[in-house]
Amino acid sequence: MSQDPEENRGPVVTPLRVVIGLCLFAPFVAMLWVGSYAKADPALAGIPFFYWYQMAWVVISTALTAVAYKLWQRDQRARRGGDSR
Repeated sequence: MSQDPEENRGPVVTPLRVVIGLCLFAPFVAMLWVGSYAKADPALAGIPFFYWYQMAWVVISTALTAVAYKLWQRDQRARRGGDSR
């Protein structure tokens, strides 16, 4: 009886994949929890908190998505047996 090659690849849920999931999930939580930022104060350069908080998350989301992508590439190389740079 031959073994399925998928069985030798290790667990599907790894700590690295949990970090990737958290990087992708955090912006959704931050934006869907409206009660945490539905206010005008503190203003930043005259811009109410409601607006600058959302714009900050555009930048933060971009950074977290880039981190998740790089970690995913590392995970895939490790699973194929390549170097882990």
